Amino acid sequence: MTTPTSNASNAALEATLLEHRDAFLGFVRSRVSDAQTAEDILHDSLIKAMGSLDQLDDEAKVVAWFYQILRNAIIDRQRRRKTREKYVGQYAREAETRETPAARKNVCQCFHKLIPTLKDEYQEMIEAVELGEAETEQLAAELGITTNNLNVRRHRARKQLKGRIEETCGACAAAGCLDCTCSP
Repeated sequence: MTTPTSNASNAALEATLLEHRDAFLGFVRSRVSDAQTAEDILHDSLIKAMGSLDQLDDEAKVVAWFYQILRNAIIDRQRRRKTREKYVGQYAREAETRETPAARKNVCQCFHKLIPTLKDEYQEMIEAVELGEAETEQLAAELGITTNNLNVRRHRARKQLKGRIEETCGACAAAGCLDCTCSP
């Protein structure tokens, strides 16, 4: 339960934070190239700080405390962006390498016997998305997972299947399994 004194104290701390808003925004903008992203980081940090004022040990250090919240928020945003870019790039490269139906006829057919050796969830991804041409959004909804989670499973399934093909087919797999000469 908060006391009237702590409410007055929190109001003063909130006022101090809002009083330094322009300086805080300048700090974030100097580290983030996009003005809207800087505004978002500042807004989210202010909300977080105002909800955590009771954790502040020394009220005289509220500005320094908030700068640390901003630094952490900037770092978190950059980490999320880098992770997203990494995986979006991987998925884009995978999408570019999708083969046409005509090219599939020339691809090594050994993978059909290797699919059952995959983890169940990976087998499901290969059969539904790669072979069955299921829509990822629809399949994710059916499985009760996010589209991102489905894409991660799909990536891992393809990676595991690729490893099994390389183990089984050897030289054929190294050449891309086109015009396959190994026995199915």
